[in-house]
Amino acid sequence: MLGRLIGDDLAFLRNVNGEVRAVNPEIGVFGIIEGINPIDDPLIYEVLTKPNEIIFSNVLITEDGEIYWNGMGKPEPEKGINYTGKWWRGGKTDEKGNPIPPSHPNARFTVSLKAFKNLDPAYDDPSGVVVGGIIFGGRDPDTLVPVFESFNWEHGVVTIAASLESERTAAVIGKPGEREFNPMANLDFLSVDLGVYITNYLKFGEGLTRPPKIFGVNYFLRDEQGRFLNSKEDKRVWLQWMERRVHNELNAITTPIGYIPRYEDLKVLFREVLNRDYRLEDYTKQFAIRATKLLEKIDRIWKIYSEIPTTPRRFFEVLEEQRQRLLDARSKYGDVIPPQRFE
Repeated sequence: MLGRLIGDDLAFLRNVNGEVRAVNPEIGVFGIIEGINPIDDPLIYEVLTKPNEIIFSNVLITEDGEIYWNGMGKPEPEKGINYTGKWWRGGKTDEKGNPIPPSHPNARFTVSLKAFKNLDPAYDDPSGVVVGGIIFGGRDPDTLVPVFESFNWEHGVVTIAASLESERTAAVIGKPGEREFNPMANLDFLSVDLGVYITNYLKFGEGLTRPPKIFGVNYFLRDEQGRFLNSKEDKRVWLQWMERRVHNELNAITTPIGYIPRYEDLKVLFREVLNRDYRLEDYTKQFAIRATKLLEKIDRIWKIYSEIPTTPRRFFEVLEEQRQRLLDARSKYGDVIPPQRFE
């Protein structure tokens, strides 16, 4: 059920009679706090600003004993204590002379699941909940559309999950902005060889009679000037589209990389969910198939996995099928293909 919280980070997935069921092994929620505000994140903001047992890290403590973090929708305090010690507005700088913000970009919070009013009644059910869809996403500035669905389980595992790339942020060691290979957004936590890991994913899908749909999301697409093509709250519309696809309530457009939304459906959803008009011009920019960029991505992913001896042959077959679809589309329609071409 969309909007019902089971957990925010981990889930154990099991095949139970041909369908996937998930159990949350954790009791709390943990995440980056920067940018959480009452407009974009009302449920989390309410939990973090009402009396409760919450652990904060790297935030600012004001003179009044209040918590402040960057992007919370309130004016900056005059002074306080943060990760650098005493802090004051407009005067605290780092060793290079740059202003130090009130909280660290990697400031965090953790709080019990029971603090959330949208907690699913089955959150602690040992039999788990049925998984209708699995979402994989990264920070991609120039290649992937905001939301799309794979053709099937193995296509989603290979071309979405195992091919995930993401721009680095302040929360990741390395230079922010660089593109990082991060399959399943889980590379740092793998306990087995990556090729074996992919093989296990594919074998898991073979035993399913009702496999979850696999979706790719990209909330960070930018235009040529570096401006985001979506607002932060647009993800609520993408989630609604995915939920309706899980329940077979909406049709979709078939493209070389999978199924994408129809403009007519998104126009209705933007009005229902955000009470906002959704322009055809914006849809065309966001959901264009950037064939050359996608082919370059396949080349990068192919090179990585070709150096892993345990990568299954089927992985390269699925990737090659996608390459051929993109080459055919580019030869017919050009480099950047408007979504209407595939209707």
